[in-house]
Amino acid sequence: MGRSEPAYVAEGLPVRVRVRVEIPRWSFVKRGDGGVEFFSPVPCPFNYGSVVGTRAADGDALDALILGPRLPLGAVIDVLVHGVVRFEDDGVPDDKLVCGVARPSAGERALVVGFFRAYAPAREALNRLRGRRGLTRSAGYLARVDAGPAAC
Repeated sequence: MGRSEPAYVAEGLPVRVRVRVEIPRWSFVKRGDGGVEFFSPVPCPFNYGSVVGTRAADGDALDALILGPRLPLGAVIDVLVHGVVRFEDDGVPDDKLVCGVARPSAGERALVVGFFRAYAPAREALNRLRGRRGLTRSAGYLARVDAGPAAC
């Protein structure tokens, strides 16, 4: 961690979760129970899905990303939680758990932060096209309290 990077930590995160992959790494398409849910203008640089058996503030299952190699669509994997990306979509909290077999490197944390900073304005534009006016933004990465400091 560089001197200019503040250390942020998250409390109360689960240690391990079961995640269903809805977007395999480098895919453009999010698929859910009802088929195609979303087309991204850029490929997702990590596996993305939802935590089985949960419900988040937006009414959907809690979002999670899995760092590491590409996983098949629909795969269900038990994985460690290393942090969370604080995200707000159309004024509603929509946090994303950051998961993986190993603790994320500084480069992986930077990739996650950069992706969601770029994704937020694209998502906000899509929301505006759909007539939604709530704030959409990424507030950065928070590491688990017991994982040590991480970049925001």
